[in-house]
Amino acid sequence: MLGASLKGKSVIVTGASKGIGKGIARVFVEHGAKVLVVGRDLASAEATAKEFVAQGGTASAFSADVSQLADMEKMAKAAAERHGGIDVLCANAGIFPQVTIENMSPEVWDEVQDVNLKGTFLSVKACIPYLKKSSAGRIVITSSITGPITGFPGWTHYGATKAGQLGFMRTACMELAKFGITVNAVLPGNILSDGLKAMGEEYMKGMAAAVPLGKLGEVEDIGYAALFLASREAGYITGQTIIVDGGQILPESPDALAQM
Repeated sequence: MLGASLKGKSVIVTGASKGIGKGIARVFVEHGAKVLVVGRDLASAEATAKEFVAQGGTASAFSADVSQLADMEKMAKAAAERHGGIDVLCANAGIFPQVTIENMSPEVWDEVQDVNLKGTFLSVKACIPYLKKSSAGRIVITSSITGPITGFPGWTHYGATKAGQLGFMRTACMELAKFGITVNAVLPGNILSDGLKAMGEEYMKGMAAAVPLGKLGEVEDIGYAALFLASREAGYITGQTIIVDGGQILPESPDALAQM
């Protein structure tokens, strides 16, 4: 059964107190993993961890800023002390404030790079010493279709980080292969999360209409893709991406969808 190999494994999920990160964390908890719920706001992370525990899972909360190496080192140490090591890192934390290039300040650009791209690097760096001790170390990065494949006005900074994550992944997987650690990425399309809901009802309707499956994805859809990449069954897969978008990137034009 897929996911059975994750039972008892120590898993870190950054940006896990809400949205896609919470969906990822929930799927791992439901499959018996011990999950460290990481978020900048401790109260939110604790509420999420308590929710998982109340449902019979094993989870604890940790407050950290992924853009700070000291925080990531403390996070890794906490996961190892609480859950007996680190087997899986889901580098999920990310932000996406929408602003056009013309109106974007260098400070906003830097903030998005620091959280999304630098945060991926620092979380991976901090966890490597522990992942090397695991019998099957796994790193799963939450990238996006935006940047690597598609574009959307107002998200040049976000798209740059998401494409950058894949460049990072392709060399990281080579460096870490000798330790038996795999590095892969999930590329979500439009997922029904807190961030997407903030874009408004009309935006969500428009996005759903652009998806061949006719609906937005659920956060757990990303969780199951991450679960597979972290599983024993995916042990010979590294440096690869899984697109989870309901077919959104496939139509050549709106007319293609109208023919369905």
